[in-house]
Amino acid sequence: MLYDGKDYYFSNKYKMQIVDRVDGVDSFGAGLIAASLEGYDAKVNNRILIAASCLKHSIEGDFNIVSMDEVLQLAGGDGSGHVQK
Repeated sequence: MLYDGKDYYFSNKYKMQIVDRVDGVDSFGAGLIAASLEGYDAKVNNRILIAASCLKHSIEGDFNIVSMDEVLQLAGGDGSGHVQK
């Protein structure tokens, strides 16, 4: 959920198996910054930050080694709610 001071925005739900919890929150923050810099509205922004964090949880190690295209693909609904990496 994202609150912009006026409205609440809810994300898609994803079924996933967590591989590594390290840096999931950092990926969430990075998704928020990246989406804001790209000028996405709050609704899309929320989907991007959740997708970035979700993808990171599917990767072992400290770095989220996914591309923005992969994040946008998941945020756009591709994957039927399942994270596969």
